[in-house]
Amino acid sequence: MSFIALITLVVDDYDKAIAFYTGSLGFELVEDTDRGDGSRWVVVRPPGSTGTGLLLGRAKDAEQRASVGKQTGGRVGFFLYTEDFARDHARMRAAGVRFVEEPRDEPYGTVAVFEDLYGNLWDLLQPA
Repeated sequence: MSFIALITLVVDDYDKAIAFYTGSLGFELVEDTDRGDGSRWVVVRPPGSTGTGLLLGRAKDAEQRASVGKQTGGRVGFFLYTEDFARDHARMRAAGVRFVEEPRDEPYGTVAVFEDLYGNLWDLLQPA
């Protein structure tokens, strides 16, 4: 069996990123290990999830810093599924998450696009 375990998200600061993903989005901090060279192995994922996690990798140079918030070229690049859209949408808005559109119903489910701390676009999606 094969599966995608982690997806790297380049960030500018570990602690700011952890605060956003755990505080504003409600993710769990799965691991935060000092690698001994000034970098850390930081993994977050939605609560209760045993699937793919985000590896928060701090940008190491100018090229990586330039990619922060632009990793998907302005497209929605991340999809956060929920069983209760209204609950999670309200909680995220109350936590200061910026939604760039109002919720809408599509044939595939209820969805709204939001930005993470860096401007990466995400779908909050309750499948139909």
